[in-house]
Amino acid sequence: MRPEPRRRPTARQRALLADLEALFLAEGFVAFTLDDLAGRLRCSKSTLYALAPSKEQLAVKVVTHFFRGAAERIEERIAGIDDARKLIGEYLAGVAEHLNRASAAFMRDLAEFGPAREAYQVNSRFAAQRLRRFIDKGVADGVFRDVHARLVAEMTGLIIEGIQTGVLRQRTEVSDAEAFTALGELLLGGLNK
Repeated sequence: MRPEPRRRPTARQRALLADLEALFLAEGFVAFTLDDLAGRLRCSKSTLYALAPSKEQLAVKVVTHFFRGAAERIEERIAGIDDARKLIGEYLAGVAEHLNRASAAFMRDLAEFGPAREAYQVNSRFAAQRLRRFIDKGVADGVFRDVHARLVAEMTGLIIEGIQTGVLRQRTEVSDAEAFTALGELLLGGLNK
């Protein structure tokens, strides 16, 4: 038996996702009920149920939508850049820019709600892989020192994991956006010849 093909969201559903994303980024998502969301967005609960079958699944859908959109815009931002230094700088600036849109309430809810946190983890792992490739490219192109480039790439992944899990935020009292900006400065300062 074949699974049913996924239907593309309607224009109204895409607009609701965008509105939910803006609301969640500004105020978080855990405290809202479906009634609250329907009232804030001036829609019915059945309209929200058409997006996802539960509040929890709606939160995951919106968080995934945010990270997927951010990743797409960051990839567009770096398209055509060949210099590894510029790739790292622009990539991490894009990550910081998108995370700057997220309130402390959103980041707290993200850290505390496992299914949404998983969406952030997936995105963080992807970012770490991209940065590893940029570092490898910089070493191969001769713009970065070849001093344990693989180790630097792995350490970058661990730092991203520390940002994503909230450990660095808790220990340093800096936002995730600020941490990604500092990571860019650290990488570029340490890798350049």
